Amino acid sequence: MRIALGLKPHSGWAALVALGAGDDKLHVVDRRRVELVEEADALWAKQPYHAAEGLIPEEASAVVSRAVEAARRAARREIEAASRDARAAGHEVAACAVLVGAPMPDWSVAEILAVHFRMHKAEGVLFQDALARAAEACRLRLVAIPEKLLAEHAEKVLATSAAVLTKRIAALGKSVGAPWGKDLKDAALAAMIALQGR
Repeated sequence: MRIALGLKPHSGWAALVALGAGDDKLHVVDRRRVELVEEADALWAKQPYHAAEGLIPEEASAVVSRAVEAARRAARREIEAASRDARAAGHEVAACAVLVGAPMPDWSVAEILAVHFRMHKAEGVLFQDALARAAEACRLRLVAIPEKLLAEHAEKVLATSAAVLTKRIAALGKSVGAPWGKDLKDAALAAMIALQGR
């Protein structure tokens, strides 16, 4: 089957759904939680800006840089693993959809640390960006979807009402059983959009 990956990022992890189209139906090929920080580093790497708060500027920048590089490595490893598993099962991985938030200004580490709200924003963007870069590094077509507009975007791209899409996502969940929470549903809807090629 031709499949797409859908990813719903969080701080330090993401929900991943691999959705395939075959026999005029959609199939959940894979679903998993992907870890974007190493377990040994979880205390600081999930929220590196918070970990850097109060440090001298050079140390703060070093902590953030270390976390960014580690997240990018982990994201690439996880997307490569999901793609490799799909290909081993005979599927073609066509695209990767990542749910994203609003873009962030190009603030420096010091500017981010100066305002607490910016720290939360930067940490959210860090993991979205790591996944997007990993998809591109794995030579997958990236489909970045604004998370707040997911339902509207899905209705437009898939030319289907939100009510019908909700039923389709629920049916996919029934076909694979629990767990099938909001994160996986959103990741599946993102993958549906990516399968349409937009």
